[in-house]
Amino acid sequence: MEQTVEQKLKALYELQTVHTQIDKIRQTRGELPMEVADLEDEVAGLETRIQKIKGELDELEDSIVTRKNVIKEALAAAKKYETQLTDVKNNREYDAISKEIEIQGLEVQVSEKKIKEYTFEITNKTDVYEKALANLNERKRDLELKKGELDTITAETEKEEALIMAKAEKAEKHIDERLLTAYNRLRNNAKNGLAVVTIQRDSCSGCFNQIPPQRQLDIRQRKKIIVCEHCGRILVDEGFALEEQPAIA
Repeated sequence: MEQTVEQKLKALYELQTVHTQIDKIRQTRGELPMEVADLEDEVAGLETRIQKIKGELDELEDSIVTRKNVIKEALAAAKKYETQLTDVKNNREYDAISKEIEIQGLEVQVSEKKIKEYTFEITNKTDVYEKALANLNERKRDLELKKGELDTITAETEKEEALIMAKAEKAEKHIDERLLTAYNRLRNNAKNGLAVVTIQRDSCSGCFNQIPPQRQLDIRQRKKIIVCEHCGRILVDEGFALEEQPAIA
C-alpha cells in the first residue's frame, strides 16, 4: 500500500529521533575513539622508526666486525711481508715488499678510522633509539589507559545502543529506498547528524534561518516533502515532536 506524504514524513522523523538517541549515546564517548586511533597511529609510527634504527645499529655493528677482520688480515699480511724482507735478492724486491707492508698499514689506519666513526654513530643512534623506546612505552601506557576508558564507556552503553540500533533498522524498513538514500546523504553531510528538523520559532531548527509564513503553512499541511532553502534539511512541523510516535512493527 502506497504511503501518504504525511506517513513518509512521520517515518523519516521517527528514524531521525532514533538516530539522535544513538548520537547522544556515542557522544558520551567524547573524543576517546579519536584519541585511541591517534595513539594507535603514533605507536605504529614509533615501532616502525625503532625497527629502522635497530636495523641501522645492526648494520653498523656488522661494519665494525668487517673492519676488525680487515685489520686482522692486514696485520697478518704485513707480518708475512716483513718475514720476506730477510730473503730479498735485490733492491727492487725490497721496495716492492716494503710497498705492500705500507699498503697494509694504510688499510689498518683506514679501518681503525672507520671503526671510530661507526662507534661514534652507534653511540648517537643508541641514544635516539633509547629515547624513542621510552617514548613508545609511554605512548603504549597512554593507549592502554585510553582503551580501558573507552571499553568501560562502551560496555556501559553498548546494550542500550544495540536496542536502539535495532529500532533504527526497523524504522528504515518503513521508508522507501529513494527517500532513505536522500536522508542518509543529508545526515552524513550535517555536523550534528540532523537530516529531518522541525520548525522552531518560525525558523529551521537545523540552520536557524527564518522560514517564510507561506512555506510554514505548506509544511504544516504535510502534503509534500519540503526542504530548507538554506541547509537542504527535510522540514516537518513542530507537531511531530508533540505526537506520540507509533511503535515500530
